[in-house]
Amino acid sequence: MNKHTAFKSITRKAIACSVAAALAVSPAVSGIHALAAPVSVSKAGQAVNVSEVQTPLQYRINARLDEKNMHIRGSETVTFRNTTQDTLHELVFHTFADANRSKETQAGMFKRKNEELQKENPQLTPDIFLGGIDINQVTANGKALTYENKNQALTVALEQGLKPGGSITLQLEFDVQIPYGSERLSYYKDIVNGAHWFPVLAVYEEAKHQWNNIPYSTTFETDYYTSSDFEVQLNVPDTYQVLMPGTITTQQDKEAGRKVVSTVANNTREFVFFASPNYKVERVTRDGLTVEYYYFDNVPDKKKVIDQYIDQAFKVIQFFNEKYGKYPYPEFRIAESYVEGVAVEFSRVIQLGLKGSNVDAAHDDVFVHEIAHQWFHALIGNNSETESFLDEGFADFSKVYFAEKQGDTMNGFKMLQYDDSSFDEPIASTNQEVGDNANPVYYGKGRQAIYQLYRLVGEEKFDAFMREYFKRYEYKNATIAGLLETIEDTLGKQARDEMDKALHEGNFVLKPEYQLSETEKMEYMGEQFKEMYHASLNQIPGLPYETMSRIMDKVYAGEPLTIVASDKVGAKAQQQQEALVSQLQATLSFTGIKPTVITERQMLKQKMSKELAASNIIVIGNAKTNGFIQALKPGIIQKSKNIGWDWKKMMNQKEGAGAYIIKHPYNQNRLMLHFYWNGDTLKDGMVEPYAEQALTALNFTSDYYQYYEMNGTGKVTTDKKTENPMSKFFNQE
Repeated sequence: MNKHTAFKSITRKAIACSVAAALAVSPAVSGIHALAAPVSVSKAGQAVNVSEVQTPLQYRINARLDEKNMHIRGSETVTFRNTTQDTLHELVFHTFADANRSKETQAGMFKRKNEELQKENPQLTPDIFLGGIDINQVTANGKALTYENKNQALTVALEQGLKPGGSITLQLEFDVQIPYGSERLSYYKDIVNGAHWFPVLAVYEEAKHQWNNIPYSTTFETDYYTSSDFEVQLNVPDTYQVLMPGTITTQQDKEAGRKVVSTVANNTREFVFFASPNYKVERVTRDGLTVEYYYFDNVPDKKKVIDQYIDQAFKVIQFFNEKYGKYPYPEFRIAESYVEGVAVEFSRVIQLGLKGSNVDAAHDDVFVHEIAHQWFHALIGNNSETESFLDEGFADFSKVYFAEKQGDTMNGFKMLQYDDSSFDEPIASTNQEVGDNANPVYYGKGRQAIYQLYRLVGEEKFDAFMREYFKRYEYKNATIAGLLETIEDTLGKQARDEMDKALHEGNFVLKPEYQLSETEKMEYMGEQFKEMYHASLNQIPGLPYETMSRIMDKVYAGEPLTIVASDKVGAKAQQQQEALVSQLQATLSFTGIKPTVITERQMLKQKMSKELAASNIIVIGNAKTNGFIQALKPGIIQKSKNIGWDWKKMMNQKEGAGAYIIKHPYNQNRLMLHFYWNGDTLKDGMVEPYAEQALTALNFTSDYYQYYEMNGTGKVTTDKKTENPMSKFFNQE
């Protein structure tokens, strides 16, 4: 899963916030801051039939979606073969749908969205956002068994102990209430998200002689499963498109207006479905693999976007086939949903948010990350509560590895080499131990540790190791101990010891010889800012040219920038100007950009006709004491009319303050941004909010301003801006 805000990489999120971060450390202005036939496929170079490889665990499920009352009522036959050396006296199933019994047990990452939905729809009662699963009956050979469903775990007592090698078949009857809103199991608008909707047998941990029966994590993921064989029949309205793993067939039901969608999905780690009457489907088959994208027609030319993503999916899967081992299934499916800021992996299926018309499939690293999870989660499983690094670290390294080999230097290895942060928690920490640092530790530091191994042994040996790791743990659950053993067997003891140290000691930092130099860091940061400003501004068709963030975009694209402060001012005003200039310089300097700063009228006159005519301009201070404003006043007044800014009125408001941006009076291809105050100085009470608003207006993670006016307390009272759809992700706590 990728759960960053908008779920970019850790480093890129940090970079996204670094405009404000850089300013925060610079000098302050007084504190500025259907069941189907088997399909033959190829696996790891060998001819196999996935659907004939019987696992120790088989599910046969018949269920009906009650779309009017949002329930799923079903019966489930589970056949389990005891592959342990223990005699088992009970079976334990996860009933993760019961995580929706209360807000306290629901996933925290969806809390904000559900709160927004309730705020927007006050007529909705709180209980509509809740749900759960009722177990009506558990039998074996027609005889009722004793069971207890408590704390998201269904414990079934067996009449006789199940000896090693023995098998048992149970029948379960269940009824699921689907919650409204945004959850892994939920309904919203015209879609049903169907994850964790039926009882799933827990993993028996033989070393502990117990079942893993923990409830679903409220802060991260709980996806520790046994690869199983599924035959599922789901009764739905005949207008619905249903996405599931496996080979899907459909037949009309006896009941008018309904159909049965069935599938066979063998050797599959988990089973999910997505259903909507408005899904459109694009599918392409190449070399025995079919990629299907289920999407909503929410923007013009959406099919073109989907076609690009399908092409990219084939490219990514082929890369990982070559590097790690062949994707063994005949299909791969992508589900579009309304979940924002979260992309989720499942076996043979990934879930993404809605795609717009301006997305760039070729550089969507979240998409690559989720496909990588087909290797590191779906095929090679692990306990995501105790060793999340094994799936998230490898998935995040894999997306960077792919980018590097596509020539995408901004998202390739330089991203890993740039990060010199450290965290107390070891990469091998459990979810409980890592706490709020799960993302930077498992993703950021985890992928760095893998990169360090890659650099230590070289690409050829690293790829050979990865193929062996895949071979050993395909369809199984790996452990960090097993990973280290594979490293030692394929790469030697030194490589194992290095990786062991990287994973188990706190404050991991990439070895200096694998990091970027300071000069390389500045260059990389500059290119990152250039890319992110450009991408964020271009996502909005028709965004006005006169946009404050655009001046930064132009500077990072190589255009000159000059900062002109007012002269002939008092000591306090000069101090305030200097501090704001220092913050702007600090923001740009750590990416290697040095703007020209003019504070004297004589220098201004010398540069006015040539240098300043070719430069973007940021003006600071009172218009009456600023030589640039006074010299070009008629042109500035005229250009201000183009953005609806009454320059004369605003400049004559007593103690008024704010900012506006216009086209350069001398040059239609350059911009002039004026941070102004009409008094001699800014009032003490508005100094800090004034500076914070200035930084906000320049950032690409906020809304896009053309002008704003502030009152004496530093509150924005009037503005003209364009909403930035990215801003809500960066504003998340």
